[in-house]
Amino acid sequence: MRRISILFLLCTAALALHAQRLPDTVTPHHYILKFTPDLKAAKFAGEETIHGDINRPTKDIVLNALEIEFQQVTVQALPGGAVQTAKVALDPQKEMATLSVDQELPKGPVEIKIKYTGILNDQLRGLYLSKGEGRNYATTQMEPTDARRAFPGWDEPAYKAPFDISVVADTGDTAISNSRIAKDEPGPGPGKHTITFAPTPKMSTYLVALAVGDWKCQEGTQDGIPIRICATPDKAHLLGEALAAAKSIQHYYNQWYAPKYISPKLDVLAVPDFSAGAMENTAAIFYREVLLFYDAKTTSSSLQKTVWDVLAHEQAHMWFGDLVTMQWWNDIWLNEGFATWMSSKPVRAAHPEWNNQIDEVDSATNAMAVDSLVATRPIRQDATTSQEIGELFDGIAYEKTAAVLRMLEGYEGPQVFQKGTNDYLAAHKYGNATAEDFWGAQTAASRKPIDKVMASFVLQPGVPLVSVDAKCSAGKTDVAITQQRFFSDRLAMDKGSEQLWQVPTCLKYGTKGKSETKCELVTAKQATITLPACADWVYANADARGYYRAAYSPASYKQLMTAAASLLPQERLALVDNQWALVRSGRSDVGDFLQLTEALRTDRGRALWENLNARLNTINRYLTTVEDKANFRTFVASLYRPMIAELGYTKRADDSTDTQQLRREVFNGLALVAEDPDAIAKAKELTQQEIKQPGSVDAELLSVAVAGAARFGDAALYDQYLVAMKQEKEPERHYNFVYGLTLFRQPELVKRSFELVEGPDIRNQDATGFVNSLVGDPYNQQQAWELFKSDWPALEKKMSSYVRGESVRVAGSFCDAGMRDDAKQFFASKGNPQSRTARQTMERINSCIDLKQQQQPKLSAWMAQHGGSKARAAR
Repeated sequence: MRRISILFLLCTAALALHAQRLPDTVTPHHYILKFTPDLKAAKFAGEETIHGDINRPTKDIVLNALEIEFQQVTVQALPGGAVQTAKVALDPQKEMATLSVDQELPKGPVEIKIKYTGILNDQLRGLYLSKGEGRNYATTQMEPTDARRAFPGWDEPAYKAPFDISVVADTGDTAISNSRIAKDEPGPGPGKHTITFAPTPKMSTYLVALAVGDWKCQEGTQDGIPIRICATPDKAHLLGEALAAAKSIQHYYNQWYAPKYISPKLDVLAVPDFSAGAMENTAAIFYREVLLFYDAKTTSSSLQKTVWDVLAHEQAHMWFGDLVTMQWWNDIWLNEGFATWMSSKPVRAAHPEWNNQIDEVDSATNAMAVDSLVATRPIRQDATTSQEIGELFDGIAYEKTAAVLRMLEGYEGPQVFQKGTNDYLAAHKYGNATAEDFWGAQTAASRKPIDKVMASFVLQPGVPLVSVDAKCSAGKTDVAITQQRFFSDRLAMDKGSEQLWQVPTCLKYGTKGKSETKCELVTAKQATITLPACADWVYANADARGYYRAAYSPASYKQLMTAAASLLPQERLALVDNQWALVRSGRSDVGDFLQLTEALRTDRGRALWENLNARLNTINRYLTTVEDKANFRTFVASLYRPMIAELGYTKRADDSTDTQQLRREVFNGLALVAEDPDAIAKAKELTQQEIKQPGSVDAELLSVAVAGAARFGDAALYDQYLVAMKQEKEPERHYNFVYGLTLFRQPELVKRSFELVEGPDIRNQDATGFVNSLVGDPYNQQQAWELFKSDWPALEKKMSSYVRGESVRVAGSFCDAGMRDDAKQFFASKGNPQSRTARQTMERINSCIDLKQQQQPKLSAWMAQHGGSKARAAR
């Protein structure tokens, strides 16, 4: 999910395992849907008419349907054929229904009419029940394969058709769907009215949207298009900032894209229960509340950036995904990767001070972490079942694709890349497309071998490692380049791989106090790039645009360190992340990484310290021994104390966004990694202030304060958190206390948190994150794991709004062979599929165990040599 890892961690609903592709006997051309939800009884009735074509004579029509009870089905060949009542045979495993008639249907037009009923489930999929402020709502989440729970149909992306949708709602309620309301009529019956929406454009079933409730909206207009931001009435006062953001983003996209926005309206709705981060239903984007609401005066700058980023992502989908849709789910990256890549552009145009070009690099490093696993996948991955499709919504589809596109944009040039993209959209408007369609358009626009470059990154898994050895001779610098696949697994790295990429490699080098850049396409395992002067240093990834890891010969690395401070912030971030990756793969030592950290102690880049915080926390958690821990924490404190002395704990009027976020990272490092007594005392102070005066503490620091206080809190503080999470009205502050409950260390409080998650106070949408945080905390991990296993029947139901098999992620922070084996046995005994997620989880555990074995002695040696002096200096 990018910073918004929640977007691609959560952006799919629970899926069954066995669904398969439909036969091509029928092609639907038009749907007419009428829904009658009963919000109190949590069920709905549906009436459906489908017009389509029979592609070859048949007596059987096979479509998708799940948890649907068919009441009546008739089929009529048009024009003038007999109206036949169809028999219905259900196949829940394949998520299909077969409609059979006695007389063969000829090739040609057909009309299918269906009356049916369904359930408003509590699993946040299909047409489901959402609860907020003492009442029920009906809303939808169809992607990827849950439209079949709301209506029978051809629930595959290539079957695009227009939809005529209507809904019978309670008087006083309204509805939001993909089109504007065409008419609103009383009845049928007392206390009801029927809302009919205008026909939609051609779209895939997974983009159908419907939400019924007492929604309140703020409305504006941009480029002639009405835009509404909507929510439950109690949140209506929080919609203004999101509306301003949506208008700004929409205007930017209308300038960038050649096809203008094609719908007559845009609605954005936050619902109380939502499994995804957000969902790009055509002209009706549905949202998780915490990702849409903010107040510029009281919300953290981090969340403000997130709101803009997610809006930009979802609005980009109106072109990538909705206007042009992938032919099949194996090319889901054409939707998600493009939206991720595109989202930074309107945000940067509106808020250049946010420096989101650095966040793009951070996103790329997240992708590389996944892509360095043996159990990774190529960007284009075959998938047939719903389980397999659900697993495609990962860091590869989102972040890796975005990083590869950013690299190609730099290689082609922004204007050329924009032209190729718009040519692609124009060619496939309202239709479907494949990877070859896109890279063919880019190849034609750029007259560069983009098809070959993209194929090497899209069709094979993994991330390249570009090794650099620079030597000066006769007034020039020959840079020897070697490429190979990078693995975080040390043994896989030693074994190697024969894979090759076509890598746009851009070298940045310094000579006579100036820096220059030279780019070449590296296509062979070994190559040489000649620089026109004797370089003082060479950095292997100019602007950090390349999707590759970099390694340096000892001499080249030593030269680069003399210029590290002069690199761009995103380049320094990539340098640090690369060096940590080399430690993970056994190609460097933890001591070398800590030396680099020391060399950067005067750096004040917030993204750099976000990255370093994570690495220092990993070292503290997994690599320190009992004897080392105190000295290591003192070393960490020595890095952060000078910074907090500069920054203070109080927000200043002239603070930039980066400064505000740097203050948070410094507080995080002191309180949660170093466990510095002064920082813990400050955490307790700020937490009590917020509890007594909700909204009074700087939101940027509140999450750290609540977490730090919880670690050293007691039952009385735990009870205060329970009260605070209910009294906090802003979602961001509410969730600070929700997740703070997972960090208390007393065994009895860990048990209370597991009891809490089984009750109504933790929503289904939050259950998986809450449980993962409980089991992920190292201080009571064994107890939390045992409670997880014993409470599994109740937890499984609460956590089941995600892809089946995703629950294995709960073990992802284990670093012990015994717990690994126990987790493997437990999930196998529960029938969880041997998914890619499971393989990746076990690989991460094994990698952590190996890291501990290889690097723990080296850390002890480094601390013995350096830690004592650092500890004395820090005191």
